[in-house]
Amino acid sequence: MKYIGMAPAKINLTLDVLGKRSDGYHEISTIMQSIPLNDTITVRLLENDEIIVNTDSNLVPSGDSNIVFKTARLIKDIYGIEDGIEIQIEKRIPVAAGLAGGSTDAAAAIKLLDKAYNLRLSKEEMYDVARRIGADVSFCIDGGTALATGIGDVLMPIDKIPDCYILIVKPDVSVSTKEIYEGLDVDEVKERPDIIGIIKAINDNDLEAISAKLCNVMENVTIKKYPIISDIKQGLLKHGALGSLMSGSGPSVFGIFDVTDKAQKAYNNMKSIYAETFLLNTVDLDR
Repeated sequence: MKYIGMAPAKINLTLDVLGKRSDGYHEISTIMQSIPLNDTITVRLLENDEIIVNTDSNLVPSGDSNIVFKTARLIKDIYGIEDGIEIQIEKRIPVAAGLAGGSTDAAAAIKLLDKAYNLRLSKEEMYDVARRIGADVSFCIDGGTALATGIGDVLMPIDKIPDCYILIVKPDVSVSTKEIYEGLDVDEVKERPDIIGIIKAINDNDLEAISAKLCNVMENVTIKKYPIISDIKQGLLKHGALGSLMSGSGPSVFGIFDVTDKAQKAYNNMKSIYAETFLLNTVDLDR
């Protein structure tokens, strides 16, 4: 029997880095938002005690360095499971893009393995596994819209953002999250996100106010290394985006649009320049 699940990407409407922790992680405060850009995860039980991970992307490892492989191994170890598992990952989310592609695949795998192995895990048990895999995995268990603190694993769900169009552009550059975090001097950050203000704008269903308060302190580092990110932001704003921001540590950039025609024209323009360009309608989110 096969178990199939969708793994939606995320963007950061805000991202603040407060400092480095003793465990090596950084303390953050971020508002994360699911977007309808999905990988597909398929799980099938095996009779032998084996973990097999296949993917249709040559940018994603299939062995024990794969985050989904690590997730399956951890669940088998925690719960003493002898049955093997075969997991297929169909990628649509760009790799190493600041969109939680690996984390959301891991979250989907947790939920599918729960079904396949008939574990009947509670939400807290799923979160416990997620925390041991990676910082964004906990958010990806439920998705939606949430304020995340700690290393991104302490979640406070908030109201959904208004229906709108999200245009994602991922330039053809590779960004090391570790390198970007190490390059950030938190004491030198001059502009930080207005968390209270953007949550109020979300509660008020005010898309313009939300767009005006987009803020990511990681841009201070990533844009210096990759000025193309700034070029994309300016291009999206020029084509009518209400606001534009880099997601995570980059390099993906998103723009928020409230009008179909503007969003489509911006998509056509960006797609002619950047191969990995996606126009998404939040109406398509599974809410």
